Amino acid sequence: MEYTQESSESTGKSDKKRDDLKGRVLALRDLVNYQDGAVSSRMIVNRKAGSITLFSFDENEGLSEHTAPYDAVVTILDGECEVWVAGTTYQMKEGDTIIFPANAPHALSAITRFKMMLTMIRE
Repeated sequence: MEYTQESSESTGKSDKKRDDLKGRVLALRDLVNYQDGAVSSRMIVNRKAGSITLFSFDENEGLSEHTAPYDAVVTILDGECEVWVAGTTYQMKEGDTIIFPANAPHALSAITRFKMMLTMIRE
């Protein structure tokens, strides 16, 4: 699996790209592109209180099981995937949202190419 970030890693350039999104109507699924055999991401908000990151997954790509110390909200923007949360499997499609509880093991895998928005809420 290849993982790419679509925005520049340089703090100044990343912040500028995020600032350019403010005060505009956004089509979220158009802000991150599919790439063959890869997972791509684009962070659109990054604050101490939390972040919002858009992801695209090629078919059969995914994220292995892991935990996070805070709640994570995932909304599917395009396509279909399968998620696992604390041993339970869910099929998700465009428009579906799930909340991964803090410290609960979770993972996901693309059924078709899919895009998602990940909102991390930190305390």
